[in-house]
Amino acid sequence: MTVETATDEGTETPSEPVAVEGSEQLDDAVAEYDVVLADFYADWCGPCKMIEPVVESIAAETDAVVAKVDVDVNQQLAAGYGVRGVPTLVLFAGGEQVEKVVGVQGEDQLRALVERYTE
Repeated sequence: MTVETATDEGTETPSEPVAVEGSEQLDDAVAEYDVVLADFYADWCGPCKMIEPVVESIAAETDAVVAKVDVDVNQQLAAGYGVRGVPTLVLFAGGEQVEKVVGVQGEDQLRALVERYTE
């Protein structure tokens, strides 16, 4: 018997964060996967660097897909989701935006948020 980390139906979720290069790519990920955590970040952002290991862990250990969105490269996409500060994490489930948190989140807090929608 094999054990899969992703749901048996549909596409297996990536175990590493996926770089998003525009709204079409984010829309495709949201449509393709049940749960997507979009991490809106900037390379110059200290708190973004602090939260990076947390979002990497969530990508590796949950059924959520983590989409990394560089706000400097994707300004219109970030504005479309009302991102005013980084890091901003937007959670999608079933193709809809369900949660939005701004600032550094603890791993337990963020994992609990994601697991509400992946279990």
